[in-house]
Amino acid sequence: MISADSNNAASQTASGRKRAADLLARAERSELSAAWNALPQKPAAHPVRGPETGLVMVRGRIGGGGAPFNLGEVTVTRATVRLDSGLIGHAQALGTDREKARLAAIFDALWQEEATTDFVERALLLPITERIAAAERRKADETAATRVDFFTMVRGDN
Repeated sequence: MISADSNNAASQTASGRKRAADLLARAERSELSAAWNALPQKPAAHPVRGPETGLVMVRGRIGGGGAPFNLGEVTVTRATVRLDSGLIGHAQALGTDREKARLAAIFDALWQEEATTDFVERALLLPITERIAAAERRKADETAATRVDFFTMVRGDN
């Protein structure tokens, strides 16, 4: 029988891996290269699949809630690698940068390894999170600067 603690740990690991995969997909190649260069011991990564580039159909909805329709295709590059430790890492990223996808897959595998999880979090995922948050704040500030408040004054029942 599986205990509640092991279910909770598995759930936290799954949500943490999902977060890591999301951030790795949004990473810039320069961020991945800098973290790779900062690694004290670079692991041997063997390609399992790719890196390969293809197209994915993007679906949209009118107003965010209408009937779905095919908006168009976007280019996506994916990679899967296996480290000597046996851990497998996957990555997908918009665009055609194969090296970016390969490095992201390596860091996905390293994130799963207990000995390197903290390094990946500190050297790569934290700076990506901060960059994304700063960009969102900048966009919110630009949007707020153009905000117009409309209001209606009621004069009474005459």
